[in-house]
Amino acid sequence: MWKQILNKLPRKSQKPDQDSSSNPSLGANVSSQASSQANEANTAAKRASAAAIFPSNVIAGIEPLLAFKDVSSSEKMILFISKVSLCCVAFDFTDPAKSVQEKEIKRATLLELVDFVSQNPPKFSEPAILASCKMCSINLFRAFPPNRRLSNKSSSENDNDDEPTFEPAWSHLQIVYDFLLKFVTSTSLEAKAGKKYINHSFILKIIELFDSEDPRERDCLKAVLHRIYGKFMAHRPFLRKGMSNVFYRFVFETEKHNGIAEFLEIFGSVITGYALPLKEEHKIFLCRALIPLHKPKSLGVYFQQLSYCVIQFIEKEPVLACSVIEGLLRYWPITNSQKEVMFLGELEEILELINMAEFQKIMIPLFWRIRNCINSYHFQVAERALFLWNNDRIINLITHNRHIILPIIFPALESNAKNHWNHAVLNLTLNVKKMLVEMDDALVLSCSFNCQEAQDTSNLAIERRKEIWDRLENTASLQPMPMIGNTAVLVTH
Repeated sequence: MWKQILNKLPRKSQKPDQDSSSNPSLGANVSSQASSQANEANTAAKRASAAAIFPSNVIAGIEPLLAFKDVSSSEKMILFISKVSLCCVAFDFTDPAKSVQEKEIKRATLLELVDFVSQNPPKFSEPAILASCKMCSINLFRAFPPNRRLSNKSSSENDNDDEPTFEPAWSHLQIVYDFLLKFVTSTSLEAKAGKKYINHSFILKIIELFDSEDPRERDCLKAVLHRIYGKFMAHRPFLRKGMSNVFYRFVFETEKHNGIAEFLEIFGSVITGYALPLKEEHKIFLCRALIPLHKPKSLGVYFQQLSYCVIQFIEKEPVLACSVIEGLLRYWPITNSQKEVMFLGELEEILELINMAEFQKIMIPLFWRIRNCINSYHFQVAERALFLWNNDRIINLITHNRHIILPIIFPALESNAKNHWNHAVLNLTLNVKKMLVEMDDALVLSCSFNCQEAQDTSNLAIERRKEIWDRLENTASLQPMPMIGNTAVLVTH
């Protein structure tokens, strides 16, 4: 036994050729030791290479450049953390020739992580969740370049047609977003453990990224935030509040934000899941956030998504239609014809859902506004207003309240029939008048008579005003001319 122990002790170094010649078995042992040392040297070289590229992110004991298939199941989560830590280095992508090898190693590692998360791995431990959130934070959360931010503030609303600015680091960011999306939706991530790291601070940073000018990034953010909303129920009120604050700041302060349409798309699916009756919080959001979003000049960028959200609310509770129409009338555009056309289109959708009681509350101010639109010199506005009479639901509402509505709009139809310059508007006006005659001939005759009386009264007032001005001009022409100089002149009447 002692001999075995003594044999294991290190001996004095001898010349290799003498040892191998005197003892062949010792030569074999030396060769096997040399090969194992060579393998260890290769592994150490790999680790040294990775440590040189990513010095602070190599986990001791696991080689991050190994493939998941080369380790046992018990070590896969440790390797996962090691690979995630390896990707916690952000590179400069403004220079494509810089750090090419390092960027490629990181990109390959990110793709491995995406594949691993997609294959339903074992339950993620808290260190794995922490490492994943840290990696996503380092790669995604960043300040946008100051020059782009300043140009956003000084640009006009017509800049919506400009080409978007694409993120130079998108080749890596896209994979990180893909990883985050699959990580959040993975069944291996428990909501109870994940909400400690995907917390309010993490969510706020995600919301801030929606101001990115790259539409590809905003699309990825929309998918990620929607999945976070679906998985972490405890964060839902905070998420709604955070997005509402973006709307408030956009409407009442900056009127500049790139992600309003994406936020509204998220809310569109969220509103669909609201239970009835609606909570007071949701109604307040409609009145204080969604309706004021009709005010900014850049409405056309997100109008489709905004209109969808508003209609979703009215479909759930039709009594909200009156409040929405009041809001539209309050923010009705006066000098922007394209916005007027959009408002009229949304108004038609609302009138298809409104009930009779709510309609009667709002119909007088509503049809005064429609009357102004019918008389608009912009043919698209007048045309869109007259198209309301092609909707059977709106015709039914007008028919039941014709004694109030017809006296309001009939003078506008008479004025169009006589004076409007556009032939399409003129033809639509005549068609609407014909429909009203078929609806109630006696009422139309009465309105026509009243309209003629009002026109005669207006003409008489114009003639009297003209006579007064003529008399004043004649009186002034008979007065002597005042003296030029510093002498005071008394003018008698």
